[in-house]
Amino acid sequence: MEQEQLHQLKQKVIKLLVAAADKPSQMLNLIDGIQRLGVSYHFTTEIEAALKHIYETCDHGHFDDLYTVALFFKAILMISTLLLSFVGYSDNKDFLSLVCNSRSSPLAIQLETGNREVFNKFKNKQEKFQECLIGDVVGILSLYEATHLRVRGEEILDEALTFTTTHLESMVPNLSNPIAEHVVHALNQPIHKGLTRLDARRYISFYEQNDSHNKDLLNFAKLDFNLLQKLHQRELSEITRWWKDLDFAKKLPFVRDRLVECYFWILGVYFEPQYWPARRILTKVIAMTSIIDDIYDAYGTLEELALFTDAIERWEISALDQLPEYMKLCYQSLLDVYSMIDEGMAKQGGSYRVDYAKSEEWESWPPKRLFDWVSSFPLIVEAASVINRLTDDIVGHKFEQQRGHIVSAVQCYMKQHGATEEEAVTELYEQVTNAWKDINAECLYSTKVPMPLLVRVLNLARVINVLYKDEDGYTHSGTRTKNFVTSVLIDSVPIN
Repeated sequence: MEQEQLHQLKQKVIKLLVAAADKPSQMLNLIDGIQRLGVSYHFTTEIEAALKHIYETCDHGHFDDLYTVALFFKAILMISTLLLSFVGYSDNKDFLSLVCNSRSSPLAIQLETGNREVFNKFKNKQEKFQECLIGDVVGILSLYEATHLRVRGEEILDEALTFTTTHLESMVPNLSNPIAEHVVHALNQPIHKGLTRLDARRYISFYEQNDSHNKDLLNFAKLDFNLLQKLHQRELSEITRWWKDLDFAKKLPFVRDRLVECYFWILGVYFEPQYWPARRILTKVIAMTSIIDDIYDAYGTLEELALFTDAIERWEISALDQLPEYMKLCYQSLLDVYSMIDEGMAKQGGSYRVDYAKSEEWESWPPKRLFDWVSSFPLIVEAASVINRLTDDIVGHKFEQQRGHIVSAVQCYMKQHGATEEEAVTELYEQVTNAWKDINAECLYSTKVPMPLLVRVLNLARVINVLYKDEDGYTHSGTRTKNFVTSVLIDSVPIN
């Protein structure tokens, strides 16, 4: 019954997209809503067609309001991403050169100048953003969100981020809800750096309060959220049984018991229904990684850790004998997890994937050449690793030092550069900012691998940004992270 209702509502949303085909502003607004409600994965073909139509027929000079221009800017970037995803792994080199490399191609011109030109109309003779924009809350918010798609060297977007952040912060005291809450949330967690399911859960409520909302789209988003939530609950229940059988909480009481948080982590990377094998596999992998992390950081002696490291490098059951008793449980469980993965992959003809996964957590089903690509440590993976390591180190710095932890990146920078703690944190956050720009550039311009793989790396960075925003939300998961988990995995969306 619910699946049939979902199908009927989906057809109505498709009709909305068709009806808006020759209304660029309306189409951009509709696509933005579909994405923010977390249901764009249902309409990939329709959105691709709509964006290409807008690109081919629309002149951004016809848009006069900041809100729509910002949406158009994001559409330009989406179009480039879509085109690259179509040809990025094909052998059509002539077409790829025409679209992406030719300085005279329409897309190249749009991408090189679009970041600047689409917003030039909102600047004064002094090349500053016009003060008259200050009263346009929705427009400034839209521009603010767009600035987080910037890459290195885009000065106008750097300026726009400073301009919009300053004015949005000053506006908040004079705004009423729900727009006030919307602005506060955006300042703390911009869309581009958030998690689809978490943001969708929140945006559904905001969208419903908008008098101009479309009832069919709203009901479709609500029903889809609840059906996906039920699927995710069933998956988590299955994985929890595996975890409880291991009984780490009792046998290794010094480790963090965070299976639900691990599942939430992986859900941030793959939430769509078809990725259930990846969620099942990687939740187990990251749960084991967490156990190993605690063994190294909080419990093991130097001698014991040397033995454990040797066992990991040997990767064979005979290494079990050299380990102390508490390590044997972890090592045996680790081997069992990868044996389970290997058996599943062998049935799919992909056992080679486990050879990579034994040293790296990775996507479950791509061709071998994609593993070769990621194992080369490309820029997007390097950037995501920087975000992961530095964000974790910055927010966990003081707590980790209290328990005699190894030195953090903050301490290393302070010692190396003779800097204060504040100076070190500022510099490391600047490196995180640049890493985000590198990720954006890779998503926009990379032609080596399909876009779906790049998105998984992007999503890993997003998870870190959400869980480690101002605090270690994984280690200390009892408040904010608990609320995240509750909203995504426990509380369903009320349907009138």
